[in-house]
Amino acid sequence: MDATETTAARNAGFLKGWAKTGDHEEAFARRGFTCDWGDDRIVRARDNREIWNFRAYDYVDGEAPATVNPSLWRHAKLLKLSGLFEVHPRIWQVRGFDLSNLTVILGDTGYIVIDPLISTEVAAAAMELVRRRLGDRPVTAVIYTHSHVDHFGGVKGVISQADADSGRVPVIAPAGFLHYAVAENVIAGPAMLRRSTYMYGSLLPRHACGQCTTGLGPAVSLGTVSLIAPTLDITRTGQTLTVDGVEIEFQLTPETEAPAEMNFFFPQFGALCLAENANGSLHNVLTPRGALVRDAKAWGDYLTEAWRLFGGRTDIMFTSHFWPRWGRDEIASFVLKHRDLYRYLHDQSVRLMNQGLVGEEIAETLELPPAIAAEWFNRGYYGHLKFNARAVYQRYLGFFDGNPAHLDKLPPVEAGKRYVAFMGGADAVVEKARACFAAGDYRWTAEVVSHVVFADPSHKDARGLLADAFEQLGFQSENAVWRNFYLTGAQELRNGVLALPLAAGGAPELMAAMTPEMILDLMSVRLNPERAGTHRLTLGLSFTDVGRDFTLTLANAVLIAEPGLPSAADAHVRLTRAALLPLATRLAPIEQAQGGALAIDGDAAAFTGLLEMLDPPGTWFGMAEP
Repeated sequence: MDATETTAARNAGFLKGWAKTGDHEEAFARRGFTCDWGDDRIVRARDNREIWNFRAYDYVDGEAPATVNPSLWRHAKLLKLSGLFEVHPRIWQVRGFDLSNLTVILGDTGYIVIDPLISTEVAAAAMELVRRRLGDRPVTAVIYTHSHVDHFGGVKGVISQADADSGRVPVIAPAGFLHYAVAENVIAGPAMLRRSTYMYGSLLPRHACGQCTTGLGPAVSLGTVSLIAPTLDITRTGQTLTVDGVEIEFQLTPETEAPAEMNFFFPQFGALCLAENANGSLHNVLTPRGALVRDAKAWGDYLTEAWRLFGGRTDIMFTSHFWPRWGRDEIASFVLKHRDLYRYLHDQSVRLMNQGLVGEEIAETLELPPAIAAEWFNRGYYGHLKFNARAVYQRYLGFFDGNPAHLDKLPPVEAGKRYVAFMGGADAVVEKARACFAAGDYRWTAEVVSHVVFADPSHKDARGLLADAFEQLGFQSENAVWRNFYLTGAQELRNGVLALPLAAGGAPELMAAMTPEMILDLMSVRLNPERAGTHRLTLGLSFTDVGRDFTLTLANAVLIAEPGLPSAADAHVRLTRAALLPLATRLAPIEQAQGGALAIDGDAAAFTGLLEMLDPPGTWFGMAEP
C-alpha cells in the first residue's frame, strides 16, 4: 500500500517551521572518510549465506518519498554511510558494517579494538578494511564498552580464544560485564529475540515502504555471535591503564544504557569515548524489545560527571554508534544538551506523575523545551519520548496506573471478544473503523480493529484494515523502531510470520558462558506446572568441569537449586555445563549426552522426567495477533 493523502500531507509538512540550531550532523558523518569495502558489496558466511549487504540502503537517496518521514529519511542518509573513517591520526572507525561501530586505536605495536560488532563475519571484514588501509598489524587489546551483544559478538572475527587465554591480547570490560552479557540473553531470551525482529525490522524488505534503518545504525547483522570473556575488569572510576603504549582513564557508568558500561578518555589524543551513553538520537530508557527499565536520572548524571572529569581536556568525542564530534565548544554543547535531555525526561515525568497523571497521560503531555528539542541529536530516531516517559513512570510505580478497573483486566483475546460484541459484531466494527481510517485517524483505527483481530484472527477484512492502519502509522513515524514495529505487524497480518534462521536457544557461545546458577535458573523458568503436577523429587547435580555441586528440589511445581549435595536424593547426576545446556533447553535428547559426558547414580528416570517437564523455547509466537 502507498501513503494515503493524510500521510503524504503530514510527512510533507513535518519539518516546516522547525527551528533547529544548525545542522552539523552531515559534515560530522562524512568527515574523515577514507575508503569503503569496495566493489564486492556483500559480506557472506562460510556457507555463502548473506550476512551484510552494503547495497541495502541504496534506495535512500534524493528527496524523501511520501512513505518515509522526512526527518527519518535525512537520518537514514547519514546512517547508511559506510567505510573506514579517520577520527584522529591514531583513532579510526569502521561504520556502516553493522548496528554499531568498530573503533581501532593505533598503539605502539598494533591495534586496540573497541566494540567488535555483533557478528564475526562483519568484524573480520572491518579488520580487513583497516589492515588494507593502515597496515597489517596485530590486535594488541580488545575493549568492550558495555554488555550488549552489538559490542562484543564479533570478537572472534578480531582475535582468537587462544590470543586471550595466552595473555597476549587483554580483553578489557567494565565490572559485571560477563554476568550481564549472558544473563540478559537467557532468562527472557526467547521473548526478547522475537520482539527484536519487530524492533530492528529484521523481517522487512529494504525499500521505501519497508525498513529504513533502526535509527541507531543501519541494521542488525545476522552472522555468527561469539564471546571471549574479559581478562581484565575495570572496577572503579579513575582507574587507569597503559595499553600498547596508549594511556586510558576510565569512568564506570552502571545502570545507564546497559547495566555494565563505561566511558573512557585518551589523554594523549584529547579523545573521549562515551560508549552508548551519548548518541545521535534520543535512546531508549526502556527498549521495546524488552529489558529492565534503565535509570534516566543516573544516565544524565553520569554525563555530567563525564564532562566534569574529562571536558576540559576533550577535543574529540566518539561513541559506539553514530559519528564523532570535534571541537571543545561543539562537544560541550552536545554532551550537556544530551545530559539535559535525559534529566528533563526524568524530572518532568516524575513531576507529572506526582500530580496524578498516569503513564499514557504523561506520554501525551510531555514536550521537550525548544533548546533541547531543536538539536538533531536529541530527536527520537531510536528512543521515543512517549515510550520513555512511560518507562520512567514504570520504573517508579510499575505497570499499574492505580485505577481499580485496571487491577484485573481481561486478557487481549477475551477483552477483544467482549468489545466486538458490545460494538455490534466484527463486521460492524470494521465498517465503522473504515470511516476512521478514511478520516486519517489511524491510531484509533488500529486500537479498535486490533480487538477484532484478537477476537477472531481469521477475519480477513479486520486483518487487512489493521495492517493498513499500522502501515500508515509506520510511514509517518520519525522513530525508526516504531516504524519497524508497525510495518512488521502489517507484514505479518498480511503474509504470516516469516521465521528467520535464528538459534532458538540463543547464541551458542553466550549459552556456553552461562554459569551453573544461570543454567539452573533457566531450568526453573521453563518448568511447565501442568507437566510437573504433584511430582516431588530431589537430585544431586555435580558439574564435573567446574567442580560445583548443587541440590535440585522439585515440589509444588517449583524447582529450587541450592549449593551443595543433598544427604539423600532420588539420583546423583554428574555432567558438564556443556552437556546440560542442550538438555535444559530441550534442543537435544538425553541420548546425545550419553557416553561419558553424563553419569547418573540412582533413579535415572527422575532426571529424565525432570527434563521432560521443561518447555522448549518458543520464538515465533504471535505479536500483532494472538
